[in-house]
Amino acid sequence: QVQLVESGGGLAQAGGSLRLSCAASGRTFGSYVMGWFRQAPGKEREFVAAISRSGDSTYYADSVKGRFTISREKGKNTVYLQMDSLKPEDTAVYYCAADPSPIPIATIRGNYDYWGQGTQVTVSS
Repeated sequence: QVQLVESGGGLAQAGGSLRLSCAASGRTFGSYVMGWFRQAPGKEREFVAAISRSGDSTYYADSVKGRFTISREKGKNTVYLQMDSLKPEDTAVYYCAADPSPIPIATIRGNYDYWGQGTQVTVSS
């Protein structure tokens, strides 16, 4: 089992940047595909980005491709989401998630067994 704690959310202006961090407990961080999801008020939780166990492969939702970058740092058991060129429509609660399945990389919410508590990102126009 793994516990996830997000940080780094806050308020940004449109066009600005934020970096989210997700610290994972336990000694098996490298065995999980890691993902970021987000949920805006009144909307379903949606996939944002994912990174493979090795960190060699990444995948992004079309809405954030070219603006967001996911990365992971094995020594710190941490996954990051660098968010640039922010838009008001990026406003949401952002969740970090861990997938223990053998799938190389997952974009489906149901694949992820472990979730953080979420961190609020608000982008003003």
